[in-house]
Amino acid sequence: MIKQDTRASRAARLARAFISGETTAGMVLGFAAILALIVANSSLSVHYNEFLELPVTVAFGAASLSKSMGHWINDGLMAVFFLLVGMEIKREALEGHLSTRDQVILPAMGALGGMAAPALIFTLFTYPKPELLAGWAIPAATDIAFALGALALAGPRVPLALKVFLLTLATLDDLGAIIIIAVFYTSNLSVLALGLAAVILVGLFGLNRAGVTRIAPYVFLGIILWLCVLKSGVHATLAGVALAFAIPLEGPKGERIIPRLENGLHPYVTFAILPLFAFANAGLSLSGISLSNLADPLPLGIAAGLVVGKPLGIMLMVVAAVGLGLAKLPQGAGWRDMFGVACLGGIGFTMSLFIGLLAYSDAFLISEVRLGVLVGSIISGIIGVSVLTLGKRG
Repeated sequence: MIKQDTRASRAARLARAFISGETTAGMVLGFAAILALIVANSSLSVHYNEFLELPVTVAFGAASLSKSMGHWINDGLMAVFFLLVGMEIKREALEGHLSTRDQVILPAMGALGGMAAPALIFTLFTYPKPELLAGWAIPAATDIAFALGALALAGPRVPLALKVFLLTLATLDDLGAIIIIAVFYTSNLSVLALGLAAVILVGLFGLNRAGVTRIAPYVFLGIILWLCVLKSGVHATLAGVALAFAIPLEGPKGERIIPRLENGLHPYVTFAILPLFAFANAGLSLSGISLSNLADPLPLGIAAGLVVGKPLGIMLMVVAAVGLGLAKLPQGAGWRDMFGVACLGGIGFTMSLFIGLLAYSDAFLISEVRLGVLVGSIISGIIGVSVLTLGKRG
């Protein structure tokens, strides 16, 4: 019993630390995004584009890999971010807030509804133009850092359990978006590279089963896994999540492996990787586009999917889960709180922009994607924070 309590309190402390790091990341991320918007719409835009297109080559003997700076940021550095996300999910599932059945079901069902409803609403707005339907997944993703950063604006009155719910929902949501990218926005799949990735993954879990606790073998095989996934045509960030699930939580002598890695990676993710990603992907040139374009099917479908579809889908599934007795509301949270958090789920931003770039190649359509994502995310954030801040607790 004492050991269980110790683990529970330890998990709670780690959850608080993670959330605190994510809210800080939200503020830093916001600054980087605003800076990118300013630079992309100024005389510095030429240098901004040159930076993203700058070729970077990594060589090891005769073998080399050459990508643009933008690709290294999106495919390489973000794999480290998803490694951190994967470790957080694993730890929470084994000993934290996701270790009980009802606490796992609620955010999972919310995430499912929060992906399905926005996609449906987007399709309703764009079905008269079949060429636009490729972007159906754009409003399906939630930006973890921005959503938790917005939640922090509601102040300390928000229960920790509600913050963990949003964190888990957004994480599962983003993982769902990555899977969608892998399945629906992937072309020219390499069966050989996928097969090699599967072999490496089996080897990683074999290390876990064999009781290997040194990090170096996992990192070495993880790098090879990332290369295989990158060459396979599947989005490379999946390798980070797979590696996280293979790393053991703790060693035979009780050494805390995953928590130690989390603490080590957090500063780099918060102050380097996420800001770089925001700077590289939020540089939206608004030349030739205005708010009047928001009435066009594409940006209107995206904005409606984020503002209306996200809270609608999340709330319907949460109500169903609670009504059927499958789960309970987070401790200390009421239905008004859940609605506020569901609205914050409509902050799509970085992942939504990324999917938009995969869905369309036309420059004007990409500009409309950016408009819809920006407007939808801002409105969702304002509504969510307002509901949580103005609501009085009983």
